[in-house]
Amino acid sequence: MQNAVVTGWGKCIPPAVLTNDDIAGFIDTTDEWISKRTGIRRRHISHVNTSALASVAAQRALAAAGLSGSEIDLIILATTSPDTLIPNIAATVQADIGASCGAFDINAACSGFLYGVGLASTQIASGQCHKVLVVGAERLSYYIDWSRRETAVLFGDGAGAVVLEGVDGDRVLGVLGYALHNDPGGREFLKSEFGTGMNRFDPESLNFYIHLDGREVFKRAVHGMQSLCVRVLEEAGVCDAEVDLVIPHQANARIIASLAGRMKLPMEKVFINIAQYGNTSTATIPIAICDALDEGRIKPGCNILSGAFGAGLTSAALLLRWGDRTTPLNSSDAELPPCESSAMELIRPALDHFCN
Repeated sequence: MQNAVVTGWGKCIPPAVLTNDDIAGFIDTTDEWISKRTGIRRRHISHVNTSALASVAAQRALAAAGLSGSEIDLIILATTSPDTLIPNIAATVQADIGASCGAFDINAACSGFLYGVGLASTQIASGQCHKVLVVGAERLSYYIDWSRRETAVLFGDGAGAVVLEGVDGDRVLGVLGYALHNDPGGREFLKSEFGTGMNRFDPESLNFYIHLDGREVFKRAVHGMQSLCVRVLEEAGVCDAEVDLVIPHQANARIIASLAGRMKLPMEKVFINIAQYGNTSTATIPIAICDALDEGRIKPGCNILSGAFGAGLTSAALLLRWGDRTTPLNSSDAELPPCESSAMELIRPALDHFCN
């Protein structure tokens, strides 16, 4: 049985930045209030569709792995904000990278990337696939009611991707274990009423946005992630002390600290980059992997524990032993088209709709 090892990684962050001070200019809040309660200082607003972010991240991950799109056996794209529901946007990424393989989207909200990595690892272990591209990409700014402080301060846009390859050998590397769960009792606490349940002939149906019960989500998120993280460690026979780095979903700095505290993991082992990006849902973990590599936090052979939660309420955990390489084999010249607008200009139509 082959081990599913990460051999490539890439991210795509749109250039337009929306700061806490920007948000304080149109709703009742301050930079101090936001950063103290969430850990967020800024977020990025995309001028392009989700698939464009995903394609750039994918091309950068392929370059890091030293692969072309034609060598990929499967594409799994996790998103809650696709350009289109029909067709899936994995098909767009597939066309952009020149792949000839299976390709599909999954929606497990913020847990989606870990769901995708879990699915990819089983495809590799079964022998069905040898090289799988997993992408997490979001344009959550599309869903935001900017008059609602509880969500306006949290979310941002971006994409991240990894390539998983099957590797033989005596050393146990790659995905050591994963666990997935869903708590349907919490499905009303984080949602957006967009879909066929809408009355498409009622103009009010277009006023969809993200609803959030922060207190309930906080409570259930910490419990869900902790229980799954404990489970994957136990099933893999790895103790807490053997975890070298924790890369959790970047939803809220307080949630991350609470998870680490409950698991008795020192914060020095926890990677946090939420201040720069906000909550990019499915993209937070692959973006964090890229940043952790850039900062030298990921070492060859290190054990990485990752946990996530999202609408549904989904949860997931992954235990990953990194391979020998922490630098990309190649670089990609893939870039987004130039952005001619500021973040405030990009969200101005939504501000005019929701805040006036």
